[in-house]
Amino acid sequence: METDNLNEPLESYSTPATFEQVWKMFQEIGKQIQETDRLLSQRFKETREMFKETDEKFKETDEKFKETDERFKETDEKFKETDEKFKETDRKFKETDKRVKELSALFTSQWGKLVESLVEGDLIKLLNETGIQVERTIQRIKGNHKGQNFEYDIIAVNGAEIVIVEVKTTLRPQDVTDFHEKLWKSKVYMPEYADKLIYGGMAFIMAEGASDRMAEKQGFFVIKATGNSSSIVNQSGFKPKPF
Repeated sequence: METDNLNEPLESYSTPATFEQVWKMFQEIGKQIQETDRLLSQRFKETREMFKETDEKFKETDEKFKETDERFKETDEKFKETDEKFKETDRKFKETDKRVKELSALFTSQWGKLVESLVEGDLIKLLNETGIQVERTIQRIKGNHKGQNFEYDIIAVNGAEIVIVEVKTTLRPQDVTDFHEKLWKSKVYMPEYADKLIYGGMAFIMAEGASDRMAEKQGFFVIKATGNSSSIVNQSGFKPKPF
């Protein structure tokens, strides 16, 4: 058994070259650690700068959101003001429309009375020329029969016959239909004429949709007001229909 090597000193297992290599390795590792530390420090610094920039951008974005919110509030206020102006304008339009309707109704009423007076002034003469010998006229006969209001513009009267005349500034087809129904009810509404022979007449300044011809087909006298007089304009051979 060999035991002599156990008593040799520790230095005999290493050489100077081996320590130098190890030292160099430690130095190299130290340099790498320093470089890594430098790089990490630089990266941390860059990251902090990035966070600062991001924070600034967030602050800028927040400010912009605040500005946008303020603008939205301002816009909302303007919308409210505009809405109030629209409401005010609508109210004025309604008031104007109401006033126009009132003036229109007043004009129509006054104009209608003028046309009635014009027709009524010539009516006795015109009807007498057709062979119906009326003697007098009555304007604006109004009443109520069992809850139903009625009104007849002009009634020309003699002993056995009467002529009821409806006056329109502009004669329309619906006016003819309505008057036909009203004429049938005249003896009910005015029982004092129940034993009379009743004729109908429609007087107007203008006629729409051949409503004048429609009135003639219903057996009505067709009376047109022109200038300061009026005339019966039924076709030749016309025979009035008694009701």
